[in-house]
Amino acid sequence: SDAHSKRVESRRLLEEAQNDAAQGDNNDNKNYAEFDIAKILIDEEEGEKEKPDPNKPYSLGPKISDWDQQRSEWLKTNPDFPNFIGPNKPRVLLVTGSSPKPCENPVGDHYLLKSIKNKIDYCRLHGIEIFYNMALLDAEMAGFWAKLPLIRKLLLSHPEIEFLWWMDSDAMFTDMAYELPWERYKDFNMVMHGWNEMVYNDKNWIGLNTGSFLLRNCQWSLDLLDAWAPMGPKGKVREEAGKILTRELKDRPVFEADDQSAIVYLLVKERAKWGEKVYLENAYYLHGYWGILVDRYEEMIENYHPGLGDHRWPLVTHFVGCKPCGKFGDYSVERCLRQMDRAFNFGDNQILQMYGFTHKSLASRRVKRVRNETGNPLEVKDEFGLLHPSFKAVKVSASS
Repeated sequence: SDAHSKRVESRRLLEEAQNDAAQGDNNDNKNYAEFDIAKILIDEEEGEKEKPDPNKPYSLGPKISDWDQQRSEWLKTNPDFPNFIGPNKPRVLLVTGSSPKPCENPVGDHYLLKSIKNKIDYCRLHGIEIFYNMALLDAEMAGFWAKLPLIRKLLLSHPEIEFLWWMDSDAMFTDMAYELPWERYKDFNMVMHGWNEMVYNDKNWIGLNTGSFLLRNCQWSLDLLDAWAPMGPKGKVREEAGKILTRELKDRPVFEADDQSAIVYLLVKERAKWGEKVYLENAYYLHGYWGILVDRYEEMIENYHPGLGDHRWPLVTHFVGCKPCGKFGDYSVERCLRQMDRAFNFGDNQILQMYGFTHKSLASRRVKRVRNETGNPLEVKDEFGLLHPSFKAVKVSASS
């Protein structure tokens, strides 16, 4: 019968595969630890790469000047993809990513995994979509600058997105209940953590942080990206631009141009052009420097609760300088890794408590039960209101 011949055929294929595996045993090392991973990591020959014309200024792409009009027409003809998913609730795309290669230390990829799991949890609770990038879209814009071509591509490909939220891979959500105050930003196109005085008066290169920021999908943002990008191309352009930034900005060390210094410089030089649409937020931690937060988690748990987002319970803890995917960081590896575990567990406890568990301590991977199982699961009290938060509720229209 047909079924019988199919069975015979699949058994034959299985036996062949087993024979192949047995023959391969002689020269196949099954030990991952002993295998030379460089064999796998060798990529296609780079060959003759197109060298950019050094006399032509760098461009992110063809100049677009009517994006607001194009996008508005698209939204009208595609009502099933609204750019606002509720009253004062924009459709948001959180964008993050990491190198296409494995990390340069044995645990870096484990910490990247924890970091994306953390972001997935926050975004699921807040009705935010995620894009994780592992491709270098433009060889010229490697390193810190890789986010710019990616952001532009995503804004133009997704007109339904109102805000794009860039977040570095070394930043984690530590307040799962905090919903951004979207209403506050209705007249602004870019939101970064920072201080007006530090940027505009002091010209300090750390007056704001680009590790976690919001960018509205509009013509203004495309123009900003075009103005931001010219210091980015690697090599001579980036090195020379770095010298200008070090000279012009307060306390900036000598190193090649980075996206954060470049935007500070742009805002200082052209405040009239950009400043009124940029909101420098410091009422909560859109980015929170880890060094001043991590040792206080226990105190926060003792005195406060999620949903505050500020120094009492920070929205984001950002491990600036730890470089967990690299060979070397700017701080003790042990302190960085221990504190990243604590930050992860601090955020994860807010997720686990919904299901009746918590980490044994902020330092522990292991969890313990914090309430007994019940035959009436829907009557369980949800301490932080995260199981069915109002900011996730979908308003169903009468017509549907």
